[in-house]
Amino acid sequence: MSVEPFVIDIPESILDDLHARLTVTRLDPNDSATDWDAGTSPAYLRELLDYWQSDFDWRAQEANINRFAQFRARVDGSTLHFIHERGKGPAPLPLILTHGYPDSFLRFQKLIPLLIDPAAHGGNERDAFDVVVPSLPGYAFSDRPRDVGQLFHIGKLWYKLLHEELGYKKFVAHGGDWGTTVTVNLARSHPSSVIAMHLTDVPFWLTFQKTSNHTPAEEKFLAATQQFQMEEGAYAMIQGTRPQTLADGLNDSPAGLAAWLIEKFQRMSDCDGDIESRFTKDELLANVTLYWVTQTIGSSFLPYYDIGHAGAGTWIAEKMKDLIGSTKVPAAFARFPKEMTHPPREWAERFYDVQRWTDMPRGGHFAAMEEPELLAEDIRVFFRDYRRAH
Repeated sequence: MSVEPFVIDIPESILDDLHARLTVTRLDPNDSATDWDAGTSPAYLRELLDYWQSDFDWRAQEANINRFAQFRARVDGSTLHFIHERGKGPAPLPLILTHGYPDSFLRFQKLIPLLIDPAAHGGNERDAFDVVVPSLPGYAFSDRPRDVGQLFHIGKLWYKLLHEELGYKKFVAHGGDWGTTVTVNLARSHPSSVIAMHLTDVPFWLTFQKTSNHTPAEEKFLAATQQFQMEEGAYAMIQGTRPQTLADGLNDSPAGLAAWLIEKFQRMSDCDGDIESRFTKDELLANVTLYWVTQTIGSSFLPYYDIGHAGAGTWIAEKMKDLIGSTKVPAAFARFPKEMTHPPREWAERFYDVQRWTDMPRGGHFAAMEEPELLAEDIRVFFRDYRRAH
């Protein structure tokens, strides 16, 4: 076994350096604007940076994260960081949760307790899960991918982690953002092990495929997706085309890093413009600080680069995998109203065996952080019918 316990303990010298950099932050002199129309609100950024320097307690956040059982394991020559929490019930179902960008494994901090111990949170103990939450390669404490194009191979790493290192022969999976792509790839390649999958979005890159005979709802969705790319997709374009140039600046400036990441939480959440109606400063800064102390902002861009530079051979291979598994694995979609795009059910049914479709009353891109109770209940209900296959 290559699995070893892991505890987060950032060296004090790294925190001292962060504090020193925050002390000498140089902001735009015209920073009084409060709106977010052109990006992160300058006034809010100043407020957040002042809090980061004076009041934010990383050690308290670190202790909070360390309450979860964490590990690192060597899988296919790469070190993966993950949480592994055992369920409190008669027969917990193994469940892997995969995060995306611009968050981290911290996306699931609120969700994990609801899934491992449902009885303690108003649920039924029979709905308990053994929960595994890896950090994507290049995020947090997982190794940086060795080669370009690794996004399409993360599913293989997850399978080996679950099957060979943790001993789970059959399991279920959930993901959002890049976590959706990884979950789908896992199901494609290992349909005999993935009992069912639960997703919060349909992979955006499917809109690149040539499809026909669209319904009116699909036509509206495809038009809206194109509009979204024009109005909100610039960050993805630069991360996919010139990631190194951006990474060099953000890795050197905590203020720049915060501005780049925080804007996405404001734009992509169901906050109606008020970011702190959904996230506390501590929640936001815990995520930003995690990127800072691990120096992973550059490697977090690699999935975008992988998509942008995938050749015809890659897409043909991915299409062939559809025939192997992903259309056979039962799928559920929880659609939150402030998610970035809103595909209709018939669009998802072109690619997946959709068995459950839930239109949520509220919530956005960061559903596990914004509406953990809603998401937990949808996960419990969907996977309830598949527990016998475990």
